[in-house]
Parts: sequence; structure tokens; C-alpha cells
Amino acid sequence: MGELDLEIHRSKKMAGSDTFLFTSESVNEGHPDKLCDQVSDAVLDACLEQDPDSKVACETCTKTNMVMVFGEITTKANVDYEKIVRETCRNIGFVSDEVGLDADRCKVLVNIEQQSPDIAQGVHGHFTKRPEEIGAGDQGHMFGYATDETPELMPLSHVLATKLGARLTEVRKNGTCPWVRPDGKTQVTVEYRNDHGAMVPVRVHTVLISTQHDETISNDEIAADLKDHVIKPVIPEKYIDEKTIFHLNPSGRFVIGGPHGDAGLTGRKIIIDTYGGWGAHGGGAFSGKDPTKVDRSGAYIVRQAAKSIVANGLARRCIVQVSYAIGVPEPLSVFVDTCGTGKIPDKEILRIVKENFDFRPGMITINLDLKRGGNGRFLKTAAYGHFGRDDPDFTWEVVKPLKWE
Repeated sequence: MGELDLEIHRSKKMAGSDTFLFTSESVNEGHPDKLCDQVSDAVLDACLEQDPDSKVACETCTKTNMVMVFGEITTKANVDYEKIVRETCRNIGFVSDEVGLDADRCKVLVNIEQQSPDIAQGVHGHFTKRPEEIGAGDQGHMFGYATDETPELMPLSHVLATKLGARLTEVRKNGTCPWVRPDGKTQVTVEYRNDHGAMVPVRVHTVLISTQHDETISNDEIAADLKDHVIKPVIPEKYIDEKTIFHLNPSGRFVIGGPHGDAGLTGRKIIIDTYGGWGAHGGGAFSGKDPTKVDRSGAYIVRQAAKSIVANGLARRCIVQVSYAIGVPEPLSVFVDTCGTGKIPDKEILRIVKENFDFRPGMITINLDLKRGGNGRFLKTAAYGHFGRDDPDFTWEVVKPLKWE
């Protein structure tokens, strides 16, 4: 029994024999780990904007009064890394020590080196290979997932947790709830029914929000504002009932946050970035990586494949996996599992997927236009999820028509 199946088995005992509980979480753009993801992707955007052939592997870490960017970058771009760090922190809302970090006064450390020549030779052939010949930047396996339970073809528990976090940021920045500070976390537990392998949301069982706040607000005021201005605009009424549980700032106090409250590091929110615990995950993070890093581009193409399978009616829910060897263009394997919901056998769906999608890293880059940075394109992905978003820059969300009988 797999981890997800085991969790569903346990949850059924809690929710009843016909339903089960499943939980997804999210964090706001002011969470220290998410701050780091955004800095790393802001660096990627800046490099790609000037030099689309930039090779970027940028990590970021942060703690009290400090942000550090480090890694390997080979680019012709002229990038002011310190300026990017400060602008990103400032745009999030870290403008004073009181809120967790002062973008204009904090220490910024930069330790960037060029990409290893061994990797460059094996992957890019010192940049002389044609796109179809470009090898994967590393070994690894990536998963895409889609489900028909929401219009986004994403899990409802993940969608709601993510939208609650985004709404917290919105009410902070537009002044609706001026007491909200940048850091915060959300979590939603949904009661589901398994309909022959498809997941059908029944109701929202529990909503948890922990938001950083200033000193002037009481716990009762926090709870009231969160219900009126955050929860109601996000969660459809049909999912809320008299039994829904609300935990709103359950610790009772969350004034110290951001990097002052906790250390942050790029790539520590990979489940939040993807499907909220549904499907599967190969373990690779996305932010700060150019498209030759298949942790990112491979995950994007299998999301497009999985979404296209569901959107074209081949299945109600599915997982797609791809795997790579460093320096090798062709994937080692491609796998499709429709969780028992396929309208035709999975092996036939796999054949259709292979006929319609090119999983070679160089071709993924071209077909999804992944060399185009700038204007915050990849920065946008670094908070509130890489998938299920209606944005033309998210080219991997475009459904491909798939012919089947």
C-alpha cells in the first residue's frame, strides 16, 4: 500500500466508510522559504531576459537581517544580484525589521560561480548541440497530475489552501486588513468520496490559517476579519456547513515572522509548489533553475500531459511520470496511471501521450517557450503554485487536443 493509499485508508476511519479526509497546505509569499524561491526565480528572470541561453542554478537562503544568493550561473547577462534581492524583498513587503526583514538595510551576500565544465560538456556540448540533442541537466524522475474535481483540473484541497494564501496577501496589500504582515500559512482539509478512482469533494472539514499580524489587533478581530475577508471570498458556500472547523491563528500570537522568525531556503516547499500532496513527487525543486534542469522542465511537460489527458476526457484523474539520465536527451521512461478512471486502457493512453508530447529537454524548452524570462515570468511561479493558474506565461497549462476513439 502506497503512502497516499495508506493516508486515505486512515482517513476513512475518521470520516466514515464512504468518505475520507485529505489535507493540503500553502504558505504566503512572505514565508521565509517562499521569499527564497522568489529571489531565485527573480535572478533567473533577469538572466534569461538578457541572455536566453543562460544556465542558472541559483539558490537563496535567509535568516535575521541577511539574504544570501549562491550557486552556479553561466550567462552573458549583466546582473546586479544585490539589487534583485532587495527589490524582491521590498515587493513582498519586507520593509522594516518590525515585519521580519528590512530590504534596504539587510546584509546581502553573493556567492555565484560558473556552471561546472563537466556538466556543460555532457549536457550542452559546450552549447553547440541542436535543441533535439540537448541532454538532461541531471538524472531524476518527475510527476504530473490532474483531476477533474475543479475547473483548474487540480485537487480542491490544494486549490483552496493556495487561494486562501493568495487572498491573505491581497487583503494586506490593498488595505482591507492592514494589520496583516507578510508571513503566513494556510491549510485545508477536505472530505472526499472515492468514485471508482475519481476524487469527489463532499465538504470542507477544516480550515486553518496562521497569519503574521501587528501588535494592535486582538485574536477575536483576527478571526472575524479572516472569516469575512479571506475565507468567504475564497471557499464556495456549498463546501461549508455547520460542522466545518476553523482554526484561525490557533497559537494565539504571530507577531515575529519572516526571516526574523525562521530561516528560509530555496526548494523547501515542493509539495506546495505542485499538487498539495496528491499524485506523487520526484523530489526536485523548481525555483532558480533554467529549463535544462529537468526538475523544472520535466515537471512542466508532464503536468501538461496529465492535464491534457483529463481535459480531453480520456480519464477523470491521472498521474504521468518521466525520468532522465544526465546528458541523455531521450527520457528513460514515460508512465501513465489513470487510477482506474481511464476511458481506454492506460497503455493506449501512454501511446497517445508519446505521440503528442516530446519529452526531450531541448524540445520541451522550445515547445513551452521556457527560455523567455523577464517581466517577472518565473517570479510569478515562485508563490501560490506552478500549476492550475490562468496566466498566458504558464504555457504548460495549455491543453493539447488528443485524438482517441
